[in-house]
Amino acid sequence: MSRDRVSLSIVIPAFNEARRIGATLDQLSAFLSRQPWDWEIRVVDDGSADDTCSIVETAARQESHIVLQREPHRGKGGAVKAGLIAAKTDFRFLCDADLSMPPEELPRFLPPVLTGFDIAIASREGQGARRVGEPWRRHIVGRLFNYAIRWLVLPGIADTQCGFKMFTAKSVDDVFPHVTLDGWAFDVEVLSIAKKLGLRIVEVPIEWHYRAESRLSVMRDGVRMLNDLFKIRAKRLKPRV
Repeated sequence: MSRDRVSLSIVIPAFNEARRIGATLDQLSAFLSRQPWDWEIRVVDDGSADDTCSIVETAARQESHIVLQREPHRGKGGAVKAGLIAAKTDFRFLCDADLSMPPEELPRFLPPVLTGFDIAIASREGQGARRVGEPWRRHIVGRLFNYAIRWLVLPGIADTQCGFKMFTAKSVDDVFPHVTLDGWAFDVEVLSIAKKLGLRIVEVPIEWHYRAESRLSVMRDGVRMLNDLFKIRAKRLKPRV
């Protein structure tokens, strides 16, 4: 890839995403093809049992910038880790398969708009952020969980769980060898490790659209996520990463 312009990987963890991955790839490819970047879309399949892989393979035959990376089923965190490490670009963007953030927000995570960072995380909170279509109950539960995150592990970060994050190549090399969680709380562990290493973390307010097909269950996953928070807190209190 050319070194005189941005090189970018969009890393999409996917588990049984046949219903929406095709539309997501079409929308991202259309946007990225208009940008002055070297780019790839890397779909990391987390052991899907549906037609996710065949849909991505069809898209890759039509668009050479799309890559399918097959992985055994470990969970979202495991797929993200595998994809970010496998990518070879200068910037690597974690992107949810539902594409709830419009692609037009992407330039705000890259030079020349954004500089001087190691990790840039999308935020649905604060000035300039906009939530579209989110049920009030889902919003309240999400904010309560975020308060727990800030209290236990990450004070000062308004939104750790939005599924869109930009990493520099160096931050991937520094952080992800230490990541151990494969479940939903992996984002918190990633940011906790980054803070412990003294990396520069910035929040970027975005427009975010609620997708009703989200697989996160408050009742099913909430207890496990809370348990993971205590594990992350205990790890952070240790003198070494």
